[in-house]
Amino acid sequence: MAEIAVIGAGSFGAALCIHCAGKGHKVRLWCFSDEEYEYIHANHDIGNKLKGVKLPEDILLSTDLEKIVQGADATILAVPSPFVRGTAKKLSSVLPKKATLISVAKGLEESTLSRLSQVIEEEIPEAEICILCGPSHAEEVAVHLSTALVAGAKKRETAEKVQSLMMNETLRVYTSPDLIGMETGAALKNVIALAAGMSDGLGFGDNTKAALITRGIAEITRLSVAMGAEPETLSGLTGIGDLVVTCMSRHSRNRNCGFMIGQGVDPEEAVKRVGMVVEGVNSARAAKKLAEKYYITMPITEEVNAVLYDGVSAREAVGRLMGRDRREEHTNLKWE
Repeated sequence: MAEIAVIGAGSFGAALCIHCAGKGHKVRLWCFSDEEYEYIHANHDIGNKLKGVKLPEDILLSTDLEKIVQGADATILAVPSPFVRGTAKKLSSVLPKKATLISVAKGLEESTLSRLSQVIEEEIPEAEICILCGPSHAEEVAVHLSTALVAGAKKRETAEKVQSLMMNETLRVYTSPDLIGMETGAALKNVIALAAGMSDGLGFGDNTKAALITRGIAEITRLSVAMGAEPETLSGLTGIGDLVVTCMSRHSRNRNCGFMIGQGVDPEEAVKRVGMVVEGVNSARAAKKLAEKYYITMPITEEVNAVLYDGVSAREAVGRLMGRDRREEHTNLKWE
């Protein structure tokens, strides 16, 4: 049994609370406001963010960040990517030295183009940082449906500690040292999922979706490798695995936001209707800037940005993608 602190009472934070409590750990959950604390304390759930799922009644709730993290064997940082730096700043003054800090957010910081582990390391340089990601909708983790994730860290012992803490008969955890590939894949798959949702909203079929997923992972891999990732990471759970589930699932905020845009809803209005942070919208511009920085061609990412920020319609974006110049699929293959 371990003491696990969870920072952030969103859907995935709540799902991990349920998972950790089910594994026998003592769980503490930080609430960002008195209103959030009072609601969760009274109802033992997080409302519409995770409908029909109850939190265990013995979870310790508090708005006091220091109370939540002191003495914990590991702290899970489960806030959306735009709030990672601000929350890490708050943690820096209360988190014990050499604390194990598990980040589960997926995104990039647009202003710096940094991966989230880099953001956390800047704010809390002494923490032992681990990234936990893969194809994992909170709605399924919360009800103990079989899921596989990857724990990524610079040090093997950090990743293996998290693997041991989190793994059970319904959650299988692998380990990896490739933080660049894991985090870039996790962030950029949300951008491709927006495109997949737009395709669905426009009424296109499975052929279109398969093309977007396949060419999407090609884009993600090109950029990730240019940034220093290993290509096999993008063929694994945090690459193609996470991309498939995010493009296909009814649970996916990014796919659902894209679906509304494809049906003609203004992008800003579509985000409002989702009602929660749509990570792909936040990562799209950062992905485009990274592509420019590393001289990587990313046509799907470019068209998603055009729809989100330049007033291009989803249908026009599809036409521009389909009308690109002819080319080989794999340029390194040899002809006779």
